[in-house]
Amino acid sequence: MTSPSWNRRSFLTGSAALLSQLATSAAAEPPAATAAAPFRNPNVYRFQIGDIEAFSISDGHSLIRPAMGMMHPESDRPQMQAVMESHFERLDGIPLYVNILVLRKGKEVAVFDAGFGKWPNPNWGWFFEALASVGIQRGDVTAAFLSHAHIDHIAGFVTDNAITFPNAQFYCTQEELDFWFSPEPDFSKSKRDKRELPGLTRDNRKRFEILKPVTQVLKDGSSVWNGDIRLELAPGHTAGHAIFHIQSKGEKLLHIMDLAHHHLLMFANVNWTIAFDHDPELAVVTRKKVYGRALTEKTRLYGFHLPWPGLGHLGSTAADSYVWIPERYSWGS
Repeated sequence: MTSPSWNRRSFLTGSAALLSQLATSAAAEPPAATAAAPFRNPNVYRFQIGDIEAFSISDGHSLIRPAMGMMHPESDRPQMQAVMESHFERLDGIPLYVNILVLRKGKEVAVFDAGFGKWPNPNWGWFFEALASVGIQRGDVTAAFLSHAHIDHIAGFVTDNAITFPNAQFYCTQEELDFWFSPEPDFSKSKRDKRELPGLTRDNRKRFEILKPVTQVLKDGSSVWNGDIRLELAPGHTAGHAIFHIQSKGEKLLHIMDLAHHHLLMFANVNWTIAFDHDPELAVVTRKKVYGRALTEKTRLYGFHLPWPGLGHLGSTAADSYVWIPERYSWGS
């Protein structure tokens, strides 16, 4: 409701006339149907992509230790540390943000990865409470997109051995399913701790089985949401790792998921990789392709592990070297 018009005469008529004026104004000017519901939550950042209402919601954070111990090649770690020092970054670990993108358009709601879900670690699992703060319940979600099946991306899709979003279609790539259900998933090129892998594989198979009734496989280039969302296969981090193009009314956003785990180390030299990559060489090829295109096209980007709220663009100063340019916060007028 807009505020009533005030003038000296109406003010002097007293409180009775004022109350009458307010009542008349309220009846004549109902609240706009398109007004977004207000909310206050420091873990939620709301923005627009054309006529799509978008939210960046934090599921928490982590610290990877030792910082340089997860980065490869080992011979470049002194250079990596120098980059960190020159930007006054902490050196005891790599901060790992967990940002979940949510889209709302009319009655349709899309979630891109679901974080850790219920977890005893107080630094994780913030997503569902924050989602409710913007007026979205689990039953409201109609589309659930998985980029890849690492625990911080897939665990939240299953809660207490049941589908978290019961009314949502679950989308993933066939390549990701094939990898985790192969008799012996091939982690031979990965630098990550191999002791974690049997449990991760077992748990992922269980989650995928629970999600099977609502699973729909998307191929490279597949579009849903009337063409507003398009999947692009971006392998290397995992075999079926996917990124997502979102567009509406001429505005675009590219969700790069786990192509980057740090705002400096995963851009300063695109040949540097992280231990979580299943196939580091292929991951580098994919990053070069996606980063180069994003730079040329000046694409607005969103990153799952980049400093919250995860929005920004790429700049570049040399071959194979990029700069993450974060988008400033803006809460509208």
